Amino acid sequence: MDGAEPASGGGAARAPVDWAVSRSPVEYEAAVAAMEARVEAIARGEGRELVWLLEHPPLYTAGVSAKPSDLIAPHRFPVFASGRGGQFTYHGPGQRVAYVMLDLARRGRDVRAFVSGLEAWMIQALSHLGVAGETRCGRIGVWVVREAEGAAPREDKIAAIGVKLRRWVSFHGVSLNVAPDLEHFTGIIPCGIADHGVTSLRDLGREATMDDADRAMKGAFAKVFGPVADARPPLLA
Repeated sequence: MDGAEPASGGGAARAPVDWAVSRSPVEYEAAVAAMEARVEAIARGEGRELVWLLEHPPLYTAGVSAKPSDLIAPHRFPVFASGRGGQFTYHGPGQRVAYVMLDLARRGRDVRAFVSGLEAWMIQALSHLGVAGETRCGRIGVWVVREAEGAAPREDKIAAIGVKLRRWVSFHGVSLNVAPDLEHFTGIIPCGIADHGVTSLRDLGREATMDDADRAMKGAFAKVFGPVADARPPLLA
């Protein structure tokens, strides 16, 4: 799936996708409520598509395929059930979460191509930041190969993907590890995969700021999905 782009659908040119960044941490439940409201507006034809970049306080989320045994430290951080695909994941400071609300009814109704597009987006953004990201068959997300003298290469995850569709509008999205506390991931088996680790730009020796990551993600998104326009973040209840 590496490098594939989503079907764009024919017809007239679409309006640019709104691109919003929250500068302060956003509580998870408030973010989900705002996403769901925007998804409904998009589905009714009353709202523009949106990519919303933010950080959360430390927390774990359980996707629809999460196994209770993969939650190793259930009392460490708040745990939220999530309607997205996938298993357990961690969100917290130093991780850029991008919630992606796109109208796939107008973009080809191809879920596989959409997920491939999300992976291609992250790979291009990482390339701008000097990191070679890769996909793996049977493992959603973006991985980096770590090589050490005298040891076998290992693969660590740097970007996770978990999405949901409602009336062909996507929500939830991707998370890119810029400089989170990687020890926080030890409270779960991330995405149910115990044989591989988790890494970040900082862990790889790339001292990128969140603004650096945002610029890389913005430019790469435009190449994969189309133009964006700066917008305000959604109002929170």
